[in-house]
Amino acid sequence: MPNPQAWLQPCLHPVYARLLCAELRRCGFEPQQIMAGTRLDWATLHSDNRFLSFAQSRRLILRGLELSQCPWLGLRVGASTQLATHGALGVLAMASPYVAQAIVAVQRFVSLRENLASFSISQDDGLALQLHEHVLSDDVREYVLGHVVAGMLNLLQTISGQDLYSQARIHWPFAEPAWGQAYRELCPQSSFNAPHLLVQLPLTLLNCPSLGADSEALRLALRDCERQLKQLQGGSLSQRIQQRLLACDGQYPTLQQLASEEHVAPRTLIRHLRDEGVNYQQLLDGVREELACWLLLRTELSVEAIAERLGYQDTSNFSRTFRRWLGITPRDFRSGCRQ
Repeated sequence: MPNPQAWLQPCLHPVYARLLCAELRRCGFEPQQIMAGTRLDWATLHSDNRFLSFAQSRRLILRGLELSQCPWLGLRVGASTQLATHGALGVLAMASPYVAQAIVAVQRFVSLRENLASFSISQDDGLALQLHEHVLSDDVREYVLGHVVAGMLNLLQTISGQDLYSQARIHWPFAEPAWGQAYRELCPQSSFNAPHLLVQLPLTLLNCPSLGADSEALRLALRDCERQLKQLQGGSLSQRIQQRLLACDGQYPTLQQLASEEHVAPRTLIRHLRDEGVNYQQLLDGVREELACWLLLRTELSVEAIAERLGYQDTSNFSRTFRRWLGITPRDFRSGCRQ
C-alpha cells in the first residue's frame, strides 16, 4: 500500500498559500469560493504559521487552478512573491555581501519555508541551480515548479538589481504545454522535456554585490535563521505529536503516554499545547481526518478496514465522525471524488 506519511507531513509555510489566495482575490474570487472543498479555514490560514501538509497544499492549489482556469498560475504567483515573504531567510539573503553568499544561504535554510524540494549548485556551464523534488504530484507539479522558479528569480533580481528573467535559461522537466508561450513571455529562454528542472544564470552573477548588503543585519538574520532551524529540526511539541500520530497504525497513544514520552506531567503537556493554540484531541482528529481521506482516495481498502486502521472499533462510529468532519459519509466522499 502507498505510504501516506510524505503527503501528510508538514511541508510548506502558509505564507505561500496566502500568496495563492491573494492572487485569486485579485481575480475577483471571494474567500468562501477559494476555500470551498479545500478543508482549510480562511482565518486560520491567515493567522496560523504552522506548516501545511502537502495534501492540504495540493487541495488549495487544485482549487486555485480550477477557479482561475490558468494552467500557468504558479508562474503568476511566483512572479508576485516579494522578498519579505521569505521572512528571516529573505533578510539574510538580501543582507549578504554578494549574490554567491545569498544563494548559499537560501540553499542552507530553505527548509525554514518549505520541504517540497531542495536545490544544488554547480558551475559547469555558467551558474546552474538544479531542483530536487521531494514530494510532488503530477496534478500540481507544474504549479509548484512555476512558483519556485519565478519566486527564485524575483529573489535574485531584488538582491542583484539585474534583469534575470531575460538572462535565465530555464529547462522545464515536462513536455511543452499548449500554453508554452506564457512561459516564454516571462522567461524567454525556456525549453522543455528536460530530465530535471534546471535554472542557468550568468556565472558573473555570483560576484555581483547585493544591493542590501549590511553586516549587522546579516549577523542578526543569520542568528535568527540558525535558531529557527534548530527549532524546526527539533520540532514544536504539536509537530512532534503530529509526527508520532502519523506513524501509528490504529493504536494511538493516550495523553498520559505522550506526556511520559515527553518527560513531562500530563498537565504540563496540556499547557504547552495550549500555548501553541491546539489540544491533543484536535491533533488526533486532524491526523485521522487527513489519513481517512487519503486512504479513501488512494487505496482500495474498505471503509471497515480504514476505520480499523484509524483506531475505531465500530465502523458506524467512524462514519458518524467522518460526517461531522466533512458533512458526508466516507462512501459518498470516495465515490464523489472518484467521479
